[in-house]
Amino acid sequence: MGFPHPAHTKSEINRAGETLIDSSASPDERTHALEVLSNWRACHGYPVNTFQKTLRDRLKKIGSSALVAQRLKRLSTIEDKLKRQEHMKLSTMQDIGGLRAVVKTLEEVRKLESLYVSSGKQFQHELVTNRIKDYINSPKMDGYRSIHLVYKYKNRLHPQYDGFSIELQIRTRLEHVWATAVETMSIALKQALKTGGGEKKWRDFFALASSVFAYIEKSPPVPQHSHMSEKQTYKALASIAKEIKAVETMGGINFALSRVDMSERRRNFYYHLIVLNFGKREVNIQSFPKIALSQANKAYTNAELEASQNGDTDAVLVSAGNFNILKRAYPNYFLDMREFVDTITNIIESSKSMY
Repeated sequence: MGFPHPAHTKSEINRAGETLIDSSASPDERTHALEVLSNWRACHGYPVNTFQKTLRDRLKKIGSSALVAQRLKRLSTIEDKLKRQEHMKLSTMQDIGGLRAVVKTLEEVRKLESLYVSSGKQFQHELVTNRIKDYINSPKMDGYRSIHLVYKYKNRLHPQYDGFSIELQIRTRLEHVWATAVETMSIALKQALKTGGGEKKWRDFFALASSVFAYIEKSPPVPQHSHMSEKQTYKALASIAKEIKAVETMGGINFALSRVDMSERRRNFYYHLIVLNFGKREVNIQSFPKIALSQANKAYTNAELEASQNGDTDAVLVSAGNFNILKRAYPNYFLDMREFVDTITNIIESSKSMY
C-alpha cells in the first residue's frame, strides 16, 4: 500500500506530545518525541487520501470545479495547540490529517456540506456531530469563516487506521483568500495573527476585512461588527487600511519574493514539501510520488527540525495537484497576496462612493 502503520501506543504518542512542549526536555528526548510524532502524523496520510477521492466525487455531484488540497499538520502548529489547550492530547488531536475544498460560492458550500451531513449510513465513516463547526453563520472573533466537519475513520480492510480523526474544511474562494492572507502576514510579520497574537491593529484590519467579505457574500459579519451598517464597515476597513498602510505593506511583501526553485519536474508527483525561507526570500519545493509518503514525511520532519532552529524558515507537506494548483491552494507559502490585495483595493475604492 505504501503508507506507514502506527508504531506506537496512544500513551507513547501522548508522552511525545508532552515532551515536545516541555522546555526542560533533553535533546535525545525531543528527538525521540519527534520520531513518534513523525510516524503518527504520517499514518494519517492513508485516511486523508481516501477521503480526498470521496470529496472529489461529491464535488462532481454539485457541479463544482473546486480547489481540493490536503495536508499533514505542521509541527509548530501542533506544539502551539498543545500549549494553548491545556487538556489537549496528541493522540486525540482532530486535525492532524486535514483536507479542504475551496468552492466558488456560499451556495456550493451548503450543497457540499449537505451531502456530507445527510449521507448517514451511506458513508462508512463516523461524523462527530458535536464537532461540526459552522464558522460562516457564526464567524470567529478574528474573522475566520469556514465549515469544519470531523470524522472518525473506519475501514474494515485496514483496521489499523480505525478511529483516526480527519477534518474536512469547506470554504468559499473569498474565505480562502482571507485565511491565507492572515497566514502570510503571520509569517511575514513574525506575529501569531492566526492564533490571536500580534499587533492589535493588524488583527482589527483582518477582522474588518472578513466582515466586508461577509457582506459581499451575504452572510453574517464578525460578531463585534454586528452593530455596524455595511457602509460603516467598509469605511472602517478603509480607514484602518490607510492607517497601517496595509496595501503597501502586503504588496511589498509579495514583491520581495525573488525566487522559486523549479528545478524538479512535478507533474507526476503527488506530495510536495514546501519550505519557505523568508530571510533569503526563497521558496523551495521537494516533490514525491504517491507511494513515497514515508520518505516525504521523513524529509518533512527534517525540514521542521531545521525550521525550529532557524526562525526565518517554515515548512509544510501538502498534496494539491500540479504546481499551479499548489500555488492557488497555498499562496501563503509563496508570500502571494495579490488576490487579497486586489480585493481590498477595490473595497477601498468602493468605500469612497459611500456617503
